[in-house]
Amino acid sequence: MLIVAALPAMAMLHLQLGSALPMAQQWAIITGTAGGFDALEFSLSVLPRLVMALLVGAAMGLSGSVLQQMTGNRLVSPMTIGASSGAWLGLVCATLWLPSIASGHGEWAALTGAIVAVGLVALIAGRNGINGLPIVLAGMAMNLLLGALASGITLVNNQYTRGLFVWGAGDLAQIDWHWVSWLWPKLLVGLAVIALAPRVLTLLQLGGDGARARGLSLWPVMLVLFMVSIWLTSVSITAVGLIGFIGLLTPNLARLFGARTSRDELVFSALLGSLLLLATDAIALGMNHWTSDLVPSGAAAALIGAPALLWLSRRQLSADDPRGLQLPDGAERFRRRSGVLIALFGCVSLVLSFCVFRGANGWELAWPDDLILSLRWPRMLTAAAAGCGLAIAGMMLQRLLRNPLASPDILGLSAGATLAVMIALMVFGGSLLGFTAPIAAFAGSLTVLAILLLLGRKHAYSPALMALVGISLTALLNAALQFGLAKGTADSFALLGWLAGSTYRASPGQALGLTLGVLVLGGLSLTFHRALTLISIGDGVARSRGLNVTYTRVGLLVLVSLLCAVVTSLMGPVAFLGLLAPHMAAILGARRVLPQILLASALGAMLMLLADWLGRMLIFPLQIPVGIVASVICGTYFVYLLVRRRLA
Repeated sequence: MLIVAALPAMAMLHLQLGSALPMAQQWAIITGTAGGFDALEFSLSVLPRLVMALLVGAAMGLSGSVLQQMTGNRLVSPMTIGASSGAWLGLVCATLWLPSIASGHGEWAALTGAIVAVGLVALIAGRNGINGLPIVLAGMAMNLLLGALASGITLVNNQYTRGLFVWGAGDLAQIDWHWVSWLWPKLLVGLAVIALAPRVLTLLQLGGDGARARGLSLWPVMLVLFMVSIWLTSVSITAVGLIGFIGLLTPNLARLFGARTSRDELVFSALLGSLLLLATDAIALGMNHWTSDLVPSGAAAALIGAPALLWLSRRQLSADDPRGLQLPDGAERFRRRSGVLIALFGCVSLVLSFCVFRGANGWELAWPDDLILSLRWPRMLTAAAAGCGLAIAGMMLQRLLRNPLASPDILGLSAGATLAVMIALMVFGGSLLGFTAPIAAFAGSLTVLAILLLLGRKHAYSPALMALVGISLTALLNAALQFGLAKGTADSFALLGWLAGSTYRASPGQALGLTLGVLVLGGLSLTFHRALTLISIGDGVARSRGLNVTYTRVGLLVLVSLLCAVVTSLMGPVAFLGLLAPHMAAILGARRVLPQILLASALGAMLMLLADWLGRMLIFPLQIPVGIVASVICGTYFVYLLVRRRLA
């Protein structure tokens, strides 16, 4: 009853924030007794936005409830299993390359993208991982990969995708009743779910064997429920863009408020979804008045949802979750054949970067002239130094936290550095590559690191839990970034290009400065190889060998933050490289700390050189930021490794 009473109150607050008209005049317009321009604006903009928030919130809440009851996992939602990002990527691709389909049947493109993404996530997690943390971690990794792909497509086609950028942040603004009329018939399937699904979901709570013993045909029923849930998500994203966390929060709130049966949870989740999205959209409307700039509804939802995910992860999950993701084992020792292959890969990367390029006459193989060389070597040196620094930072994080999923981007250090740089630019002004950027980046990454250590202490820095906390912090920080990027202006796209990880603005002095910083900090990390070895074995072993574990860990984590800061301040964030390069080194046989640092740094530099060359060549004469190319290459290979392990 409290929820039913809160909905009208929140709706009235939403109307007041959306329009400056007094409540009496709003009521007169609703009843059709008032006219004029104000009435037209209210009836074609404010009211459709209210109705859209109610519809989309209910759809997302219902979708999340169905998924959580099917899997028995309170952290499952369309966002956390990759459905939202898959649907968004499908829509972006259809809008650019199949506009006729996107304009008339965009929901099918979104549905296709969501199904492919969730299918990959389910394959990675496996049957035993669906009701645990692996499916959430796999879904978050898929979000990073698909987000990098969508960002790359948006940047390359920025003259066509300015509207898509704001839409992708989650935009409930309406100019007529078109999208409301389009959406509500497609959501009627939700009523069928509320009417027919409770008995099935109740039987599923007994487990697969118990449900089959009572006559339930398990897989066909689960497939239908899954498709209905993904459909509700896909049509909602088609109408308003990405709105995250609603489907995650509402089922948990429904249980918290006393929903005991499956039907009660479905109904309460739908009502709470409407209420929660109205509340977050009201926050966005209020901030629009305060800042006079567009604040995306999806970003406002993330500002509420990400802290809730942090709370749920620490409250619901055990530090001893035995189903944490494990990467495949590699060679026991580094072989000469592997060294020859790496050396060959390095030579190929250098030759491609320097001598193979596309020009006005097509592909050419030649040493560049002095002008081209003066423009090319700073960005090549920047890319190689950044790859080396991120690989060392990722390797050290994995050893310090004993977490194979740790990397600067997964744990939120890169996002913290990026947000701090953007805030510094907004407050102090100046160039993206100015003097304030490294200081701000270091402060941001160090702040995120302190929060991570504080939140993870209770669970003894459990690997899977720390990864989920870091991903939650990344989502929160990226939501804050949306407030500065949502204007869709040329400045916003310039900042987005930096956020994608770019090298083309690097000057010779900046490239040399980054290289020197990485060499100094990387050299310091080599001197601590014994401490890293002992800490990676265990704190007890390290203390028994006379190591002050607390001070050493804090000092090395500060060193990691410095590495992230010097790279991010010049290039912007790069996803997956700090995760993958140390794993590749370990797979090739570099099991001890010293060889792993050296091999991971070399692999990181080579991968970034290759990504920089591909970014210059793929769509010549246009360019793709190296960070996006590197994220796609490393993310695809990381997903491939996980899928191969699961299939094996």
